[in-house]
Amino acid sequence: MVVDVFMTAGRTVNSQSVDWCTPPKYVNAVRKVFNGNITLDPCSNKWSIVNAEMEYMLPYKDGLKESWNYPTIYVNPPYGANKENKTTIKHWLYKCAHAHKNYGSEVLALVPVATNTRHWKDYVWGRATAICFLYDTRLRFLVEGKDEGKGAPMSCAMIYWNKNVDTFHDVFIQYGAVIDLISLQKKTIGDKPKHLRLFF
Repeated sequence: MVVDVFMTAGRTVNSQSVDWCTPPKYVNAVRKVFNGNITLDPCSNKWSIVNAEMEYMLPYKDGLKESWNYPTIYVNPPYGANKENKTTIKHWLYKCAHAHKNYGSEVLALVPVATNTRHWKDYVWGRATAICFLYDTRLRFLVEGKDEGKGAPMSCAMIYWNKNVDTFHDVFIQYGAVIDLISLQKKTIGDKPKHLRLFF
């Protein structure tokens, strides 16, 4: 049994499995944003229902060490620290931002809300184009492929890197509060964001 230990909202959380998979409703939503085609899942596992064209299967293949030069990428990364590889969620967010910037990849990532962290400041704010803060207060992941009814101990968000913000909005508005970050990125410090779009 693998025990995943991580910090969230000031608490240490022990998870009995790192094989938590994205619920079907969010996999379907990701497919809609990507027009039906997920080309890369860089942190898949044997229970995943994402079924991307290319899957890097944890723990056998470390997606952080492989190429992300793919047009559409969906990432539901491990939320805990990998002590053996000395990696955390910040490394996955870096790869998301890097793939978009360097390959023009359209990227979606389901991650914990941690707006005050360095990795959000470096790779989400100023890099991503939209966010959906999900309404699910305790998002129910599939555990080893089964709906166990367990909720995540933190709030989660779907982060989007690409230009099709309207499509992202239209798909995800039913799941949470959508924020268009493009308008924020166009403003300088001190300006009133006249065109900031917040959808609830």
